[in-house]
Amino acid sequence: MSLGLALVAVLLVAAIAGAVAFRRAKVLRTGGRLHSLPVYHAIHAALWAAIPALVALAIWASVQPQLVSRSVLAAPEARELPAEAMERNAVIQEAREIAAGQREAGFNPLSTTLAPRFAAANARFALLGGLLAIAIAIGGGALAVRKTAVAFRARTGVERWMMWLLVGASLIAIFTTLGILLSLMFESLRFFSKVPVGEFLFGTHWSPQTAIRADQAGSSGAFGSIPLFWGTIFIGAIIAMIVAIPLGLMSAIYLTQYAHPRVRKWMKPLLEILAGVPTVVYGYFAALTVAPLVRDLGLAVGISSASSESALAAGLVMGIMIIPFVSSMADDSIAAVPQAMRDGSLAMGATRSETIRKVILPAALPGVVGGILLAVSRAIGETMIVVMAAGLAANLTANPFASVTTVTTQIVQLLTGDQEFDSAKTLAAFALGLVLFLITLVLNLIALTVVRRYREAYE
Repeated sequence: MSLGLALVAVLLVAAIAGAVAFRRAKVLRTGGRLHSLPVYHAIHAALWAAIPALVALAIWASVQPQLVSRSVLAAPEARELPAEAMERNAVIQEAREIAAGQREAGFNPLSTTLAPRFAAANARFALLGGLLAIAIAIGGGALAVRKTAVAFRARTGVERWMMWLLVGASLIAIFTTLGILLSLMFESLRFFSKVPVGEFLFGTHWSPQTAIRADQAGSSGAFGSIPLFWGTIFIGAIIAMIVAIPLGLMSAIYLTQYAHPRVRKWMKPLLEILAGVPTVVYGYFAALTVAPLVRDLGLAVGISSASSESALAAGLVMGIMIIPFVSSMADDSIAAVPQAMRDGSLAMGATRSETIRKVILPAALPGVVGGILLAVSRAIGETMIVVMAAGLAANLTANPFASVTTVTTQIVQLLTGDQEFDSAKTLAAFALGLVLFLITLVLNLIALTVVRRYREAYE
């Protein structure tokens, strides 16, 4: 029995338990007034049968590979495995793939010998885990069915289950964020044991190619991150926002305040299509169309250093890409402002533009700022447009016609290909990610403070 088949069996047991509880509750309902409707009794029984069994099945699926490995390594054939760890793991991996049917034979004959052991152990432990999950489902379902009675508060039990499921979903998000942060912190600490923190945060020279091996630390001053963070801010938070904020906000104002309903009906979806275009398409557009135009413009105005890979080209296309993020959030926030506020302002003699500036926008400020924050986060995390239009040169310059790079682009470059995670060059990617995470967090806190301070509150 595979774990997939056990999952189907658990769900079937849960459905049977729910059906039995539903029928029993309907019978009891004819003899007296039930506290909860029969459907709540059915859901209660199904949840008691399914949830504990599914949790047990998930735990078993995570520990089964270790149990299988221990069982196989205890077999007599495993005594012939190589002593060297890399060769040993390679043989075991080949045996696993042969047992799973992913390959017919391995390079090492021993892997073919161990494959039947892996297949038998997988089948044995999968059967054991499946039977355990089915037994738990039957026990939980039977216990819940026995509780079906006139005075039993099944609805309260279902609501409690729903509450814990929602709590679990929230905790998954929280623990995922915590896991990301801890993984970045641990690897960043390894990096900072090789490279001084001051050199990384305040250095102006970035050339990690000079520190490839594990014994090459950052004494040469090759890990100054200032050019990377400046490029990220210059492209994503300055040039792109200069394009996205005015266009996105004005399009939202037009669609909500001026556009005819028929115009809004087809114009809003067309605007939001921009959010669904793959970033690589934007990258091609930036590299093949916008970048040459920017270069020619720079040469026309007398800027001899204008490059075909420039911050301006990447920022312009990135700003176009994130217009829907600003527009959609601002559109929803403006549309949510009560109509009575608009009517009151117009009745007091204000013009439509004055009403928008002094009444509607202050009331919709939280949503507008939220959209801008979402757009900034999206721009900061963009990679393909920068790679294809802005280049990979870590230049510390305010010239928009020059080539610059961003943090995310360098992270991709550092982690591309076979890398040793003991070198300062590779570990620098985690330090960049950690600092970028903290910068984004600070920006969010500042934005929340601004919203709380300047938000207009209405009853």
